[in-house]
Amino acid sequence: MRSLLSQLVLATGLVSLLAGVAPAEAKDKLTVYTYESFTADWGPGPAVKKEFEAECGCDLEFVSVADGVALLNRVKLEGAGTKADIVLGLDTNLTADARTSGLFAPHGEVSGIDVPGGWKDDTFVPFDYGYFAVVYDTQKLKNPPKSLKELVEGSGTDKIVIQDPRTSTPGLGLLLWVKSVYGDKAPEAWAKLKPKVLTVTPGWSEAYGLFTKGEAPMVLSYTTSPAYHMVAENTERYQAASFEEGEYLQIEVAGITTTGAKNPLAQKFIAFMTGPEFQDIIPETNWMFPAGKTDKPLNPAFDKLVKPTKTLLFSPEEVAANRKAWVDEWLAVMSK
Repeated sequence: MRSLLSQLVLATGLVSLLAGVAPAEAKDKLTVYTYESFTADWGPGPAVKKEFEAECGCDLEFVSVADGVALLNRVKLEGAGTKADIVLGLDTNLTADARTSGLFAPHGEVSGIDVPGGWKDDTFVPFDYGYFAVVYDTQKLKNPPKSLKELVEGSGTDKIVIQDPRTSTPGLGLLLWVKSVYGDKAPEAWAKLKPKVLTVTPGWSEAYGLFTKGEAPMVLSYTTSPAYHMVAENTERYQAASFEEGEYLQIEVAGITTTGAKNPLAQKFIAFMTGPEFQDIIPETNWMFPAGKTDKPLNPAFDKLVKPTKTLLFSPEEVAANRKAWVDEWLAVMSK
């Protein structure tokens, strides 16, 4: 029986060979770690994958985790054995910490990047930016807070959903926003805000989902979030509050890992990421401002958004030096 089976296999292989049929060659592959909302059906991921694969003739694989801080935590946990070629979705609050891990390589020459403050780095490349904001439901909240201090210290009992600074870049952004306004009195500010916090979620997606389901009239998000509702849902129901102290800036970045430095596709992706094929996707999928070259003007809905009166931002080095202590301050209050 085995002899007959062997003959059949040989005969089949010979026919295939004579017919010119050869096994398909495996495509080159690039693995990108990013956050969940990037890879969601409505996020940039599907369109980015289609465009880059068409350009490179390769396979682009996304691996997603809840949010940006969790992203860095995962890569550090995996260490030099990480399968990530590129990590996309950190921000400037994490870059100094990420660099000292020794897991990221310089990116080489990059041009066309334009972000507030002209932020540049030899290891991490901006792909978009935005400003954190308290987004509110106009049908449930007629008088939103006009400042961070009013949100924290006001007598209102309206609830807000926020994110955890240990796992989420927006959560870390709020922590730094409070620190930049309150300084050494930040613990007292958290104690005053705590009764108004409905819940603390691991990432942005869960928080915003609770907000749009009507669980709370406010959520920590971005000044650009209302643009989504204007464009995709044709409604101005959800708006961002303008705060007198200004808004905290987030610049999102990507970095090539030391593993990815050995993959030629990593440099190709960074060049692609800063060009219009990627950047034109960002505004109406990630709902942030593009950081690189674009061919398409922004939707007019972006002209209706809150414009920060002042930009707040700690340097990456300041955040790296103080993040643990500031998170511990937050945890000491919020865990009681």
